[in-house]
Amino acid sequence: MRVDDSSEGNLWTSIRNFFSGKSSDPIEDVIKEARDEQQLGADIALMLLNVLKLGRSQVREVMIPRTDIDCIEEDSSIVEVAQMIIESGHSRIPVYRKNKDLIIGIIHAKDLLPVLLPQGEAEPRQPEQEVALKDLMRAPLFVPETKNVKSMLLEFQSKKIHLAIAIDEYGGTSGLITFEDVLEEIVGEIEDEYDTPKGEEITVLEDESCLVSGRTSLEDLREQLSIDITSEYVETIGGYLTEKAGRVPQIGEVFEVNAYTFQVKDADNKQVQSIVVYPVPACKKESLS
Repeated sequence: MRVDDSSEGNLWTSIRNFFSGKSSDPIEDVIKEARDEQQLGADIALMLLNVLKLGRSQVREVMIPRTDIDCIEEDSSIVEVAQMIIESGHSRIPVYRKNKDLIIGIIHAKDLLPVLLPQGEAEPRQPEQEVALKDLMRAPLFVPETKNVKSMLLEFQSKKIHLAIAIDEYGGTSGLITFEDVLEEIVGEIEDEYDTPKGEEITVLEDESCLVSGRTSLEDLREQLSIDITSEYVETIGGYLTEKAGRVPQIGEVFEVNAYTFQVKDADNKQVQSIVVYPVPACKKESLS
């Protein structure tokens, strides 16, 4: 979105006043005011607000929990690691000794290629020729689960590392956080070719309800189901329920909003995947069929 010189000047004047101490308004209010006055696009304003939130978030709020980490035991073969990389779609696999509480290294997919198909050899190596995982592992980066997410982003950048193992106060593995996880806190979900394809955002069910994707925008919800929900901070229904609960809701949780019932059907530790909404007006159901 283009802004005229006067609008841009007003925005930078507000920012200068904030940092010079001439304004007591929180920086979030400055950004929201610029967005409301169309000095900033809604998408840019949302990213700026998300960046500010990083300083108030901890790694444990963003990480993949210990139970969901794809990792492999140190005595596994190269072929087994390669198979896990193929099945999981991850390019980095943590290696553990005995259990997940003792992560001893990280295997990178690109480090396996020269081993599986050495330069100048036409055929892959046979299993008996394989090297040990310990010869390919890279040292893991350990961070406390209470680490500030903004600091985590800076550490990823400075060390040129894309993955870290979060540990709890007792030194055990708490979870795993990646550079992509942090970026998604700013720009939203990043999908790649390994992500599970998503279906329709709004699907009519046989009873008086609809199955709604958590990524359905509040605007689409309003236009297609006549459910009027607004928020200054989020754009999707999954984000709205998370904002309302103050955390990511669990499967089965129910919310009453504007005479409608929203029940979380599927969710993980990071976001709401799908929601059942009922009742849905018959006229709207017919238009969706």
